Amino acid sequence: MHTAIIIITEEGRRIAFPLEKELNANILNRQEMVSRWNDYDAFVFIGALGICVRTIAPLITDKHIDPAVVCVDSTGNHAVSVLSGHLGGANELTARVAAVLGANPVITTQSDNAGLWALDMLGRSCQWDVVVRGGDMNGCIFHFVNRKHTALLLEVHDEGTAYLEKTLPPHVKLVNSMKEAEKQGIELIIVVSPFKQPCPDGMKVLQYIPKVAIVGIGLAHQAQPPQEILNQILSGMEARGMMPCIREFCTIDVKANEPVVELIRKNGYPVRLFKAEELVAVEVPNPSDVVAKHVGTPSVCEAAALLGSGFGQLVIPKYKGGLFTAAVAIGNEFLRKNSGHIEIVGAGPGDPDLISVRGRRMLEHADLILYAGSLVPSELTLCAKKGAVVRSSAGMNLEEQCALMKEFYDRGCFIVRLHTGDPCIFGAIQEQMAFFDRHAMSYHITPGISSFLAAAAELKSQFTIPERCQTIILTRGEGRTPVPEREKLRLLARSRSTMCIFLSAAIVDEVQKELMTEYPADTPVAACYHLTWNDQRIYRGVLSDLAAIVRDNKLTLTTMIVVGEAIGNRQGLSELYSSHFSHLYRKGDDSHS
Repeated sequence: MHTAIIIITEEGRRIAFPLEKELNANILNRQEMVSRWNDYDAFVFIGALGICVRTIAPLITDKHIDPAVVCVDSTGNHAVSVLSGHLGGANELTARVAAVLGANPVITTQSDNAGLWALDMLGRSCQWDVVVRGGDMNGCIFHFVNRKHTALLLEVHDEGTAYLEKTLPPHVKLVNSMKEAEKQGIELIIVVSPFKQPCPDGMKVLQYIPKVAIVGIGLAHQAQPPQEILNQILSGMEARGMMPCIREFCTIDVKANEPVVELIRKNGYPVRLFKAEELVAVEVPNPSDVVAKHVGTPSVCEAAALLGSGFGQLVIPKYKGGLFTAAVAIGNEFLRKNSGHIEIVGAGPGDPDLISVRGRRMLEHADLILYAGSLVPSELTLCAKKGAVVRSSAGMNLEEQCALMKEFYDRGCFIVRLHTGDPCIFGAIQEQMAFFDRHAMSYHITPGISSFLAAAAELKSQFTIPERCQTIILTRGEGRTPVPEREKLRLLARSRSTMCIFLSAAIVDEVQKELMTEYPADTPVAACYHLTWNDQRIYRGVLSDLAAIVRDNKLTLTTMIVVGEAIGNRQGLSELYSSHFSHLYRKGDDSHS
């Protein structure tokens, strides 16, 4: 937001100082506020509320175009949302100003104070377009905030719809179709859908349109006129029942500089390009020998749409104009369908507070949580919703795990497979993903905080030190699972990098022997057991004592071994950095990371 701060006293200047930096704002006086009312998105007025109101009263025209106004009292104790609370963003700005000053935010909008959705801001916050039929937005808001019976129809799944489901007010009922809401005599239905919706008599329809459509296009060479062709592509979508919900356009790379593609980019749409060899591998319902002859693949529009959507659902097959073909697909992660979805979630190192916000949200939404019980604390699953099934995979073989997930998947359930740390690091998910691929099951991965990051935090160490160590190696010793010859510990040790060794406490004697071929005997080491768990234990020493440390303390497989001079290193850093900079810029280096 282009913001100005209005000060009328010297005390106000003191309050304005931190706001000026945080908001990247300009400082104006009261007279400049009047003359430049239309030049800014928001004003923060520092002074008495009465003076603020009298100043802006002659300037106010319409809440849809008026700038946001927040008033901060002359002591900096209160920040008040005065004008354009929702549409202008004053409520959000009030919260931010209050946070900067440590003040009390005062927001009087009914929906905020009642804990209800701000319908006029919901589209902006979720990046959805909005259409109202059978009334206007004010009428919808009046109906909703007065807690009259309301229906909610969700035809996609994204972060916004997950929020709506989680915060569903008591007077709002989830329905499966417009007809279901109509039969119940509901006057307002809130819809989140990319598809056109009817507007029954006597019903207000507030529709949010998520950007979920991947549009694949094929084009004749130098097709003209570009604007007319783009209009035909969009009107073709509308004629086939889709709202303007485009997330991305996709086509073949030889069309990268076509006039239509350049116009699409100018209109702000992302464009993704695929090579012919990528497109030819995609099976489509409407291949063309003519297209294959000219560009080397039997499909451009349908294949590009499917590739761009991650092999989602082709919701509009190929349709033709005079000089183009187009098709539309939606990724499986957005579709609500009879089949289920599997989210592979990284649990983090163990502390339930160290799972990601997204991961926690997935756990709260899941119908089945299958967690790695020997590696993941059960406390992480306590946020499961009522009625969810929570199972430990400890004691299950791979076939049993996959069979359980497929059973719930075929019932249309949402499944979370909860792995320790980050699933990509010794997470054993490759075999599961192969099973999902064989059965064409929808799945996605939510990353997690790896235990090697927790080790750095608990050891209070920076694992990369300028001019000393710039590499971190994540590996394991060779036990029952073979290690490629080129990745033997003795070879990796030649770099003397910071090395984090997983799953190797049981073979610690061999690990120590391999490391000591390259690392000095007095290299710092740490054996970290159950990082961030309630029973965490960390033992420090030197490499020559590593095996004894692990054996004497009876450490088990859930132990990470860290080796390298970066452990606890505080020496030699001061001369690398200039005391004149607050962000640790290195001497002689204009860049920073």
